[in-house]
Formats: sequence, structure tokens, C-alpha cells
Amino acid sequence: MKEFTARQQEIIKASMELIAEQGIQGVTIKKLSKKIGVAESALYRHFDSKLDILLGILSQFRSTKMMELEKIQTAGATEIEQLQIFFNERFKQFTQNPAITAVIFSEEIFQNEKRLADTVYAIMSSNLKLILDIIKKGQKNKSIRSDISADQLSLIIVGALRLLVSRWRLSAFSFDLAKEGEKLWLSIRQIIKE
Repeated sequence: MKEFTARQQEIIKASMELIAEQGIQGVTIKKLSKKIGVAESALYRHFDSKLDILLGILSQFRSTKMMELEKIQTAGATEIEQLQIFFNERFKQFTQNPAITAVIFSEEIFQNEKRLADTVYAIMSSNLKLILDIIKKGQKNKSIRSDISADQLSLIIVGALRLLVSRWRLSAFSFDLAKEGEKLWLSIRQIIKE
């Protein structure tokens, strides 16, 4: 994963704050430079464009996700517990950085930007693969039901998670995501356990 300088991290943080306040469309180099208190040209020394800043946000998200993956793999937990850890960590990460949901769940901004679309698709694919691998292992160990395919169970889980987070974001973060996520997890656990 890419290492960011202290200034790049500051720019990414300020960008996420602007996204939280005004949405992605509200983030401009001009507004960002004003927020940080530097000339616009100074920002271009650290990132070539707004797109590169958004890619930086996604890169940081991916790094956090990789640490989360390590935590899941080294937890020594059952497959059901691993899925719960995934859920809890994801909702915790979104609650701490709600602006990231505007980047990850705003498909309309990716229509004309292949690099963003490819990056988000890679993140989605790795999430789906992680869930799929855990489910397959759980089916083999008979802790997760096998009368529904692992592919379909993983889509149900990821789809439910995405829908809840999208609803939270579109409601202007009006409910406790972690609390609703826990309720969702309890329902999913009932559906998937053997």
C-alpha cells in the first residue's frame, strides 16, 4: 500500500471533511486549499488532481481494510465469529469516517472515471472474496448452512451491508449505524448458521 506524507494525509483528511460537509461534488481544489490554508498550487505538489485525492482516500480505506482482514484471520474465531468481526469492523470504520461512504457508495461518480471505478470494484471484489472464503470454510466445517450456495450467501451478506450503509448515508447519518448493524448481523446469523 502507498505511504502518504504528513501533508498528503492532511489533504486527505481535509478532503474527507469537505465531502462530509458538501458531498463529493462540493470538493474542489480551491475549497480544499482554503480549508487547509495553502495556495492551490501547493496542493498540486502533493496530488495531481481531485481524482488522485479521491484515490488517496480509497487507498487509505483499503489499508485499514487490510488490517481488518489480518485481525479476522488471526482471531482464531469460528467462521460465524469471523463474519461478525467483519461486520463490526466495517460499521465501526464507517461510523468513524462517514465521508468514506460518499466515495465508496457513490456509483454515479465512477461512470466517467475508470480509475475510481476500478479501485472501488477491486475493494468490493476483495470484500466479496473474503466473505465467500469464510462461508465456504464454514460450510465445509458444517457451521454455515450448505443448502444455499456460498456465492448466494455472500451476495446476501454484502448486499445487506451495502443497503444499510447506503440508507444511513442517504438519511444524513440519522441513526446509529453500529446498533442497526448489530440487528442486521443477528438476522443474517440466523439465516446462515447450520
